[in-house]
Amino acid sequence: MEKVLKRSEVKKENTWDLTHVFESDEKWKEEYDALNKLPEIISGFKGELQKSANNLLKYFKLQDELSVRLSKFYGYASCKGDEDTANTFYQDMRGKAMGTYAAISSAGAFAIPEIMNIPEETLDEFYKAEPELETYRRSIYLIRRRAAHILSPECETLLASAAEMADAPDNIGSTLRNAELKFSNVTDADGVSHPLTNGSFVPLLESTDQKFREKVFNAYYDRIAEYKNTIASTLNAQFKQLIFYSNARKYSSTLEASLDSHEIPTEVYHNLIEAVHSNLDKMYRYVALRKKLLGVPEVHIYDVYTPIVADAAETITYDQAKETIIEALGILGDDYIELLKEGFNNRWIDVYENEGKRSGAYSSGNSFPHPYVLLNHKDNLDSMFTLAHEMGHALHSYHSCKYQPVSTSDYVIFVAEVASTCNEVLLMKYLLARTSDKKQRAYLINHFLDQFKGTIFRQAMFAEFELFMGEMAEKGETLTADMLSEKYYELNKLYFGPDMVLDKGIALEWARIPHFFYNYYVFQYATGFSAAVAIANRILTEGEEAVKDYKKFLSGGCSTDPISLLKISGVDMSTPKPVNDALKLFGELVEELEAE
Repeated sequence: MEKVLKRSEVKKENTWDLTHVFESDEKWKEEYDALNKLPEIISGFKGELQKSANNLLKYFKLQDELSVRLSKFYGYASCKGDEDTANTFYQDMRGKAMGTYAAISSAGAFAIPEIMNIPEETLDEFYKAEPELETYRRSIYLIRRRAAHILSPECETLLASAAEMADAPDNIGSTLRNAELKFSNVTDADGVSHPLTNGSFVPLLESTDQKFREKVFNAYYDRIAEYKNTIASTLNAQFKQLIFYSNARKYSSTLEASLDSHEIPTEVYHNLIEAVHSNLDKMYRYVALRKKLLGVPEVHIYDVYTPIVADAAETITYDQAKETIIEALGILGDDYIELLKEGFNNRWIDVYENEGKRSGAYSSGNSFPHPYVLLNHKDNLDSMFTLAHEMGHALHSYHSCKYQPVSTSDYVIFVAEVASTCNEVLLMKYLLARTSDKKQRAYLINHFLDQFKGTIFRQAMFAEFELFMGEMAEKGETLTADMLSEKYYELNKLYFGPDMVLDKGIALEWARIPHFFYNYYVFQYATGFSAAVAIANRILTEGEEAVKDYKKFLSGGCSTDPISLLKISGVDMSTPKPVNDALKLFGELVEELEAE
């Protein structure tokens, strides 16, 4: 029986080194005490920002300092909390960090209305009087462009003070999924018992034994069913708080409120769903092909993860994955590779699953002194791609923080998935270019197709489901488990087509997806993947010039709007073309696999 280690049993070299941020928990506590004195200093600027250019400049410089300090402060606590979500000491630390963040945000809530109310001619004079204010021109523009949605100083303070409460649904859901929800082991045909966890669920579904996959699937969702009403209640609370903020800021919908904060037209969201709907025939062909190549009379929803060419699956150790990624991304230049190696060799990464560890994978937003990456690595192809993906995030953050002022270093979510997915596409193209064996090539093509399935089709389905939840909640409907399950089942039927047998458990998959608490986040996986395919193709065909443009994008932070940033790399996401082009490639890959 495979054993999931306790945190204390994990080898040091396979854990991230958070002493790069704080030498100890005690040092973090010292910063906690220091930061909690700052709201009074921040409040001292109240009523002063309009009086002089110097006052405004000093305030923005203080915000820069706080941005770096809070990034490190919250980042440390968050990473510590994710190491073991059952560790109450670090959950308390995370709570303290969130409380401090909320207190500082609340103390500075007066600033946005004050900056909004500075007359244009006065602001022009400020730029002349203090040329250093030019550094913050973009930040000032981003505040003033949302004039219709900014409230009075008193109301802004009230909204900021509610931030900690607004995070409660996500925190409760995370604790339930990661710390308290336990599953029974599942025994395979050979009598071997396998621990079933959030982290092991999908790897177990990659088994070549269909009966075992069915057992895993049913064991997982039978357990989820016991908590479906609780999880639905947390999602209902999540959308209630989104509606509260949307209404308070005078937006027409929660979708508009979310996308406007990142300068993204809502049409981009709807265009994605429409483009995917118009290409569902390609997904249906893929499902039919999967059924044929698996040699099963019926293809079930629990069959979507198992490799089509089972005996071509290889064990890929973590060290092997790192070496392959270094070779595949060499086209991005020596500077990129040296930075990648630094992350690999200097413990930026927390590698393996342990008891209570947060599931999934991410790159932390904290890039001071460098980003951190959480994995739950398995020795397989999928985990190698996850490593490439998360290091794409990490190096994007590193570049933006290195080449942008603090005020424009934090890129928006819409472009966040581009660098990560570009790494994946480059890795896949590298592997395919060096593979002539028919079985291995078919295995890789299938994996690439699964990336399309999981990142464009699946995330578009998630986006459509999230849009449904928002619209229902905005109509005053309560998001019940039955309502969510019925809609989710319908969407699976639409997206997978007539050849897929939809076992009843799939209706509950919504209950295991943490991204539904991320405020219209998931659609950007699909748009990001589409943009990444276009960028990777340009890099591979045009070489150095395309790499230069790509690095300008990586270093852009939020120095301009995300649509304009992507245009630097030759991609126009204001149109459906990148999505349609990416799905055209998907169709071509299905044809190639059909011909094998």
